[in-house]
Amino acid sequence: MKRKSLQGNACPVARSLDLIGDWWSLLIIRDALAGTRRFSDFQKSLDVAKNILSTRLKNMVAEGVMRMEPAADGSIYKEYALTEKGRALQPVLIALSQWGNEFMYEPGELGSVMVDAKDRQPIRKLELVSVDGRHLKPEDIATKLGVPH
Repeated sequence: MKRKSLQGNACPVARSLDLIGDWWSLLIIRDALAGTRRFSDFQKSLDVAKNILSTRLKNMVAEGVMRMEPAADGSIYKEYALTEKGRALQPVLIALSQWGNEFMYEPGELGSVMVDAKDRQPIRKLELVSVDGRHLKPEDIATKLGVPH
């Protein structure tokens, strides 16, 4: 079944999911944020088929989420590096991680937690805060249509 493109959708969530909405793309970005740069290292870490990985990486390069660079060690290999657009996805992954830690594990089950690299303490839970500093709940949020970008 061919996926329907959401590229021209008015909803920014739909447009974002059109690019990074499958699990492989988000896991590639997760690994890239952790320092993975080479195709073979992504493939090994994710245990993903090479054709799927190649397609996802090419798409992310084409969309400006990643760029290809010469290998840092001077070899003939190319490496993938996150762009500013790609690094800006880190809060999305942190939110998913925090949600997963809260709802996807049984009590006592081992998992992982994102921590501050400096002091190795867990990152404070992301919160939605209004311009005037109020902490927002889901019922406090609405969508405003027709906003120019």
